[in-house]
Amino acid sequence: MRHPKSTIFRSLLLSLFFLLSPPALSGSDIITESSFLNHICISFDNFTAGTPYASNLNQAFDQLTTTAPPSGFALASAGKDPQNQVNGLALCRGDVSPADCKNCVTTAAQEIQVRCPYRKGAAIWYDFCLLKYSNPKFFGKIDNRNQFSLINVQSVDSSNATAFNDQVKRLLTGLAEKVVATPKLYAIGEAAIELFQKKLYGLVQCTRDLSAAACRKCLEDAIGGLSSCCDARIGGRVVGGSCNFRYEIYPIVDAQGS
Repeated sequence: MRHPKSTIFRSLLLSLFFLLSPPALSGSDIITESSFLNHICISFDNFTAGTPYASNLNQAFDQLTTTAPPSGFALASAGKDPQNQVNGLALCRGDVSPADCKNCVTTAAQEIQVRCPYRKGAAIWYDFCLLKYSNPKFFGKIDNRNQFSLINVQSVDSSNATAFNDQVKRLLTGLAEKVVATPKLYAIGEAAIELFQKKLYGLVQCTRDLSAAACRKCLEDAIGGLSSCCDARIGGRVVGGSCNFRYEIYPIVDAQGS
């Protein structure tokens, strides 16, 4: 499978976009709104309307929008011919309700066809969900090529940067160790930040087709890039096709309280 842009270049573009965007939503806004984050057309190969691939893609989307909401995760394969088979994945954030999950996956299935028309592989991310599909079967494999980062426009004072970075990494690393023992491969947590007399909130999640070892590896690699994506930023996230993490100095989900 060919990829149109390198991960590094894509990450830089997304980071620049976020820096030029309006201020981040408040914690309460993020809880109630499934915001669009990014999309990637992960294949240059196209299909045409009315072909077996087009029919299989619709079947895969139907399967995902039906089977994902109850548990927040689903895999789908449509078509027996290897050349026209469509393999898809849908993942909702671990705290999202079945109704919001269904709405997000349904929207994603519609929007991905607008943003990547007739592409044989694509991925789209929202705050509430991820939807990904391709011709080659990718289930159980770590996808760290389709990845991007978003950062908060604000930074901590340079004199406190090292201590803050260490605290962020410690929280996320602890959550990455915890998440592999959870059925949803999803974990949230918080830690006090004495520098600001505030709390630091974190979230990590993996797609549930990954083994515990693969989930841990995916998150370790993502967290290992903290210094290059989010150095001293008071909030940031790395989002990929198999795992993601996020941290902020306000609650990320309503389960964390106010």
